[in-house]
Amino acid sequence: MQRLNLNHLHTYSCVIACGSFSAAGEKLGLTQPAVSLQIRQLEQRLNVRLIERVGKRIKATSPGNLLLEHIIHIDAAVEHALLDLATHAQEVAGIIAIGTGATACIHLLPPILQTLRQQFPALEVRVSIGNTESVVKAVEENRLDLALVTLPATGRSLAVTPLMDDVFVAIFSAEETQLPEQVTPATLIPYPLVVFEAGSSTRALINQWYAESGIRIKPVMELGSIEAIKEMVAAGLGYSIVPSLSVAAAHHRRGLQVRSLTPALTRTLGIVLRQDKPLSKALHQVVDALMSLA
Repeated sequence: MQRLNLNHLHTYSCVIACGSFSAAGEKLGLTQPAVSLQIRQLEQRLNVRLIERVGKRIKATSPGNLLLEHIIHIDAAVEHALLDLATHAQEVAGIIAIGTGATACIHLLPPILQTLRQQFPALEVRVSIGNTESVVKAVEENRLDLALVTLPATGRSLAVTPLMDDVFVAIFSAEETQLPEQVTPATLIPYPLVVFEAGSSTRALINQWYAESGIRIKPVMELGSIEAIKEMVAAGLGYSIVPSLSVAAAHHRRGLQVRSLTPALTRTLGIVLRQDKPLSKALHQVVDALMSLA
C-alpha cells in the first residue's frame, strides 16, 4: 500500500490555515505550483476532494476537515517518536516556537531568552506576536509549541497554567497637572482615552472595568501597540490604562506619570500547551524558564 507523504499532509494543513495556495507557499518556502501539485497528489492518493473555494478563500471540504483531525494525531505521534529518540541525545537543541502578546514580548521575554541562549547555544527560540485568541489557536493547531498569554484561554485539549498576575495602572503625560486625586472610572470621564484596539484580551478587561461602574468608553484613539500608546500619552494626547509590566522600568515610563486604579484591575498571564504535546528536552527547558516568572 502506498504510504501517505507527511510533507503533503503538512502542506495541506498550512493551505487551510492560510486560506490560499500562495500564502501557504510563502510560509513554506515553496512556489504556488509546488503547493498545488502536493495537494493534487494528496487528493489522488486519498481519492477524495479536500479543498473547495468559498468566495476568495480556500476552505476544507467535509472529508478535508476529517483529515485535519487525523493530521493533529499524526503530528502528535511523530513528535512522540522524535521525543523517544531525543532521549538518547544529551544536548538541548532544536527549535521552539512561542506565541505571546507584545507587552510580554518586550518586557518579559528578553532576559529569559538571553539566559536560554547562553545556557543552550543549540536551542533556537522563535517568538510570534498576536492576541490571545490567535496565538492559542496556533497552539491548538500545533503551529506553535506554547503560548504565554492573558488568561482566560479556551480551546480543545489545552493545558493552561496560570503564571503571574499583572496589575493595570493609569498613565498620563508628565506635563499633565490637573490629575484626579483618586483614579476611578468616573473621575477619568473628562479625559481623552487612548486605549488598546478592540478584540484584544486586554481591551476586554479594560471595557469590563468601566462597565462595572456603568460607563461605556469612547476612546479618541485605539492602537495595537503598547509602545505607540505610551508615546501618544507622553505627547499629551490623552491618558491610557496599561499593564504595570509595561512601565515597570524607569526608561519605559519616560515622559509619563503613573497612577494606581480604584478599584484595582488585574490580569493573569499563563502558559498554554496542548495536552498531548510531548515535552522534549528543549521544550522542557523553555517551560521551566517561563515558570521562573512565577
